[in-house]
Amino acid sequence: MAAYTPDLLDESLYKADDAEFIKEQTGIHDPDELKRHIIAVQTKAYSLFNYHCIHSFSFIRARISKYPVYEHVLSLGRERDGAILLDLGCCLGTDLRKAASDGFPAQNLIGSDLRLEFWTLGHELFSSTPATCPIAFVAGDALDPDFLEPVAPAASPPAVPAPPLASLTRLTPLRGHVAAIHVSSVFHFFLEPQQLQLARALAGLLSPFPGSVIFGSHVGLRTKGTRGEVLSRHEYDRMFCHSPESWVAMWKEVFPERAVKVDTQLVRYVPNIKTPLAIGMELLEWSVTRL
Repeated sequence: MAAYTPDLLDESLYKADDAEFIKEQTGIHDPDELKRHIIAVQTKAYSLFNYHCIHSFSFIRARISKYPVYEHVLSLGRERDGAILLDLGCCLGTDLRKAASDGFPAQNLIGSDLRLEFWTLGHELFSSTPATCPIAFVAGDALDPDFLEPVAPAASPPAVPAPPLASLTRLTPLRGHVAAIHVSSVFHFFLEPQQLQLARALAGLLSPFPGSVIFGSHVGLRTKGTRGEVLSRHEYDRMFCHSPESWVAMWKEVFPERAVKVDTQLVRYVPNIKTPLAIGMELLEWSVTRL
């Protein structure tokens, strides 16, 4: 495996098998052409923000379908009228496009990330346009109360319907309307108080109907604490990580008693590049489901 140099891209990290979904979506079947296409978009995205997921080509892999709760999420899209799926920290939108390809209604999908440019590059990556891919996107900082106001979890359905997703300039108007929220590789960017703030904000968005779910993954530890390695020049040199037990306790603090079921597991991270962070690293995979 190649050594990790955050400021330099390394095309040897590209794996053709990881690009199958993009090949299917774009119709670019020539392996060399597809690789050139993906690397061109990667270069532009990395110049905006040098996320580890962009450097390692993780952004081309659909993570969302790997979670045990994914089939339940798809069933919400099929069976619950107007069910909304939000992908927070969606990067170039691969997971949302996977959900759409698996049957979740595209008009009920919305992504959010810090920069609008990521979504624009997502269209370039998938050779799409807003007309051919009607998934909504809104740029903003989920820790900014003006963008996403933390409120108590909804105890009853909202009195007014959800606004059109394409009209949104912030996430707060979706309070109580979102059936499923996917959030991966996001929580570990923040220290413990900010993680609690984000959890409260997401809880406020979640629909009160049973089966509504928040799910995803991020770096975890067997005993909660702080890792000291640098992931990239933009990411914290102190990474706070929850344990399965402390993660459950946090969500029990966010929701009323017996309002949710929290499932967690630590899984070994198998990187395709060597980094100090990856040594012995485990991912906390989790879901928080309304009862």
